[in-house]
Order: sequence, then C-alpha cells, then structure tokens
Amino acid sequence: MPVPSSRKLFNARHPANIGRRSIVLAAIGLLFIGIIVLRQDITGVYKCKYSKPISVSVVWDRSGSGGGGSSDLVSEGDQKRHKVMAFVGIQTGFASAGRRRSLRKTWMPSDHQGLQRLEEATGLAFRFVIGKTKDSSKMAQLRREVEEYDDFLLLDIEEEYSKLPYKTLAYFKAAFALYDSDFYVKADDDIYLRPDRLSLLLAKDRRHTQTYLGCMKKGPVFTDPKLKWHEPLGYMLGKEYFLHAYGPIYALSANVVASLVALRNNSFRFFSNEDVTIGAWMLAMNVNHENNRQLCQPECTPTSIAVWDIPKCSGLCNPEKKMLELHQMSMCSNTPTLVSNE
Repeated sequence: MPVPSSRKLFNARHPANIGRRSIVLAAIGLLFIGIIVLRQDITGVYKCKYSKPISVSVVWDRSGSGGGGSSDLVSEGDQKRHKVMAFVGIQTGFASAGRRRSLRKTWMPSDHQGLQRLEEATGLAFRFVIGKTKDSSKMAQLRREVEEYDDFLLLDIEEEYSKLPYKTLAYFKAAFALYDSDFYVKADDDIYLRPDRLSLLLAKDRRHTQTYLGCMKKGPVFTDPKLKWHEPLGYMLGKEYFLHAYGPIYALSANVVASLVALRNNSFRFFSNEDVTIGAWMLAMNVNHENNRQLCQPECTPTSIAVWDIPKCSGLCNPEKKMLELHQMSMCSNTPTLVSNE
C-alpha cells in the first residue's frame, strides 16, 4: 500500500443524535486539535494484509495554536467515519505483548475476519490503543505486531504511565474522529470481557443523552499528601467524595465525547490517576452517572460483563495466565447471554 505523499486533516462527520451546539463545538475542537489520520503504519512502510486495514495512526498537528485563519477541514479522499454502535479502545502498552496474546486467544479474535464477524454480531469495534516510544527496538516490535494482526489504534503521544490521563483524552478524541458511535468505551488489556453482554448493556434505551457508564466508586475531590489514601475502600479520609468509574472499563456516550472533543487540551485539570481525571470531568460536565456492577465482577457469573480481581488488583492480578484459565471455564465463555436487571 503506497504511503500518501501529503498529510491531510480528517473531516469528521458527526452523529445525527448530537445537538447542534455540540456539533459546532466538536467541529471547532477538531479544527483546533488538528487531527491528522494516516491509514498506514507510522513508519511509512506498512504492508497491508487486507484491502481495508483496520489499524490506523493518528497524529496530532502541533503546527498552530488555534483555528484562527485556518481553512475548513478537508478529508483524505472519500474517507468516512465508520458507523458502529460502540467503539472499544483496549488500552495497552509496550510491556503488554503477553496480555495481547492472551486476549487474542480468548474473547478477542486474532484475525481480521474474526473481528469483522464480532463487529457484525455485536455492533462493537475493538482496537488496541497504544502510543509511541523513543526506544527503536520496541517500535520495531510494535510494527511487526501491527503488520501481523492489524488491530491497533496508534496515537502520537508518549506511552508513559504518568501520562495515562493525556493518552485517554487523546484516545477519545481520535476515536470520535474515526468512528460514528453511540458509545465510546475505554477498557484495559487485563480484564476478561463478554462482548455480547457489553453490547446488550450499551443497546439499552436511555432517557439521558449524556451518559457516563461504569462500575462506580467514591473518590476524593482533590488529593492531599498529608492524608492517607485507602485504596481498597476507594476514598480519602477527611475529604469530600464524588462518584467515578473504576478505571478497567467504562463508557461515555457520543454527546459526552463530543464535548470532550471540543475542549482545549488544558481546559480541565489533569490528576495523576486517569479514572479520577475522567470522573472529575464528568462531575464538572454534570452528566448522568449510570452504575453497573456487572462491569466489575471478581468471578464469572451468568450476567457478568467484565471480570477482574477487584479489589486486589486494578484488572486481573496475573492477566496473561488468568485470562486463559477463565476462558476454559464454561461459566465464563459458554454461558448464555442474560440481561442483568441493574
């Protein structure tokens, strides 16, 4: 596949159910951010295994400080936003190749056709989301994995644990530009997921157009190093509480993500924890919090959607091994899809 000779701004088509004000704000946000989308590997030497690659590189244009004097966004060819019910971005890193192998052996198909069949059956599109590193050997390994599996969303942001809140915001903005979805899901690469049940949960009729869906806990409004943090309990003594979702998996509706897209990168405060950061923003935006405990089950049940070792670990404690063990259990992989009353 030839590499484009020039980079063009991606023209995002906005979903019909988003209000006009949100559409205008989102368009301004995309113009300000200047998302550039390349349907090739970031090295420019990406060999396509399939006619329509599903891995994509997203580069943030840093050439300007705003949209003043800029022309309208132009699209790369006739590229359109892909319509799905929900886009699921599986957050991963350079040390997580083993986790990705386990996921591809369990609930996430390892081949292009399998991912397409899963999308057709559930309305969910799945991609691994990863940034970049200055380590050339790690980047070379990533390029080989991209070429083999073609199931990545590559972000032009440094892949560092301390920058996870920035990566998460970049992910939501990139996903919104590429996919026309009712929901955008952030998931970690160390949970056992039932896509069929997640699909049913996201397909439910909701009165609220601005929805923040997750397994909710109470956390501190702001941190104070003088006070003790009680991780298993999820709160800090002596401070006010606010409700936010556990980090391993949560979903934002299209209206909420449209508002995030419209934000300048420094509009809201970033905290050290990604889940606290998003939760604080959701509080500021006054969205509807939808709590569902099936997203944080410690073991497989007939209604569990996401299984991980809560509260011992933020995810499965030994994900590479535990993922395979869970998948061998009939209760995890073969029980019928039931609708929870939550």
